[in-house]
Amino acid sequence: MKQLELRLTGSGGQGVIMLGVILAEAAIKKGHFAIQSQSYGPEARGGASKCEVIIGSETIDYPKVQQPTLLLALTQIAADKYAQNLPQDAVLIIDDSIELINDPGTENIYRLPILVTARDVVRKELTANIVSLAAINQILGLFSKEELLEAVLQRVPKGTEILNQRAVEAGIELVQNHVG
Repeated sequence: MKQLELRLTGSGGQGVIMLGVILAEAAIKKGHFAIQSQSYGPEARGGASKCEVIIGSETIDYPKVQQPTLLLALTQIAADKYAQNLPQDAVLIIDDSIELINDPGTENIYRLPILVTARDVVRKELTANIVSLAAINQILGLFSKEELLEAVLQRVPKGTEILNQRAVEAGIELVQNHVG
């Protein structure tokens, strides 16, 4: 596996940190090396939030993303800050409410209604991270659906398993319905 450098961005409360943790844990369980780091804005909710995950088949030498393989932006502020100067072959996933004001540097752009799907299909906005996780997996093909579900269900709070299974299904369908 080529080393993947994933930058996941949004605002505090959207769960991008948990999304990154689940990705890293699933990669390790599958036998890959993985490292996850995170940073928050000064506010716990609503401030900027960034999580970086590096996954590879060899030891990871540096714990920070230098050339993102994939960027997820769930807010306009995150897109304005990070969706520029990406490598030409990078994948950019943005919520369809976002306007790209800068040239992202890549044409591999997936404009998906992630937040609306979490709110209107899954019926819980807090599942935007799991919808995003399933969409990322569907695009990159990192894990089987079963491996992804297992990783999600090991990490989400007890009592939310069915809700999060619906979020995984919704994320998969989102990519199937909006791509190609």
